[in-house]
Amino acid sequence: MAPPAPAAAAATRVAVSGQASRLTFVPWRDLEAEIDAWDRLARNASEPNPFFESWYLLPSLRNLPETDAVRVLRYEQDGELAGLLPMVRAGRYYRWPVPHLSSWLHANCFCGVPLVANGAEMRFWHAVLHWADGQPGAALFMHLRGMVLGGPLHLALGAAAARDGRQVEVVHAEARAMLASELSPDAYLEASLSGKKRKELRRQSSRLAEEGTIAFERRTDDGGIAAWCEAFLALEQAGWKGKAGSALACADGTARMFCEGLEGAARRGRLERLTLTLDGRPLAMLATFLTPPGAYSYKTAFAEDFARFSPGVLLQRENLAVLERADVAWSDSCASADHPMIDHLWRERRGIGRLSIAIGGRLRRAAFRRFVRAEIARNPAGPPP
Repeated sequence: MAPPAPAAAAATRVAVSGQASRLTFVPWRDLEAEIDAWDRLARNASEPNPFFESWYLLPSLRNLPETDAVRVLRYEQDGELAGLLPMVRAGRYYRWPVPHLSSWLHANCFCGVPLVANGAEMRFWHAVLHWADGQPGAALFMHLRGMVLGGPLHLALGAAAARDGRQVEVVHAEARAMLASELSPDAYLEASLSGKKRKELRRQSSRLAEEGTIAFERRTDDGGIAAWCEAFLALEQAGWKGKAGSALACADGTARMFCEGLEGAARRGRLERLTLTLDGRPLAMLATFLTPPGAYSYKTAFAEDFARFSPGVLLQRENLAVLERADVAWSDSCASADHPMIDHLWRERRGIGRLSIAIGGRLRRAAFRRFVRAEIARNPAGPPP
């Protein structure tokens, strides 16, 4: 993918300055030159989002199709990178031909919260909304996907919008499983599963041990990361996702994104790999992004020919050890709402939503108000993902 020509790149830059802050709308390749500043921002973020960190967002943009149109809202405060949010100017709003400004996510990006330095939340949103008012183009409104409802960035956005009488609507919301407890792993398992189910898991573990030598391996370094990624891709592709064409390895771009992203996370100490093996063969694997004070269970796979032993559940039982980490207060499952396995094991829930925000002048905001009212009335649950 060729970088944009200099003239085109310069044309996309729009600055909003004031109070020692500056916001620009830049081609995403501009950020390749400031990885160190980007990584500092991630470590100091008000709300962690591994999917917008340098080691994951750049492999996504480099390897996935149709990313030429992606730009980044880059916020600078006192000379330091203090916020970023990938955006596109979209011509369609789900099934409707309605131009709008949208945050950019892809199918393997499970959080859309912008990376913003702790303490800069209100100023970031003020700059973003002021920019959108002045540079809306054909967009009727701004749309943010994958926002953590009730999180610091959502609350700051609401406060910034309220300050200037701006309408913000949650047009879709769902609750997905998360892990957040002060219980020990054993106590949490006991509280989550019935005695009958725990007994069944013990039986399955014993039966699996009769097949050979079983072992669990947990790693947070980058040793053997390339081989681990290849094993994961093969395990996932051998199952139903491979048959459906949705496994990561079904497309070269997603496979490269996965491997490059995990290698970057591992080098920074942001990855935990958990593996269940039988005589050295992986039966279940889990990649978790470590983003203190939270974590994200990014991808898991299991050997479907051993499904009678529930290897994925056995691995998740082992994964409850994350409750003992002093630096991790919660884990996001990254699973769809009402997931048939993890929802029964992880008892807490995290609200994830899509927000639509009024921008521009009086007439544009009035048109948006009518549009969003009709949208919610027609489909209260919100448009499909």
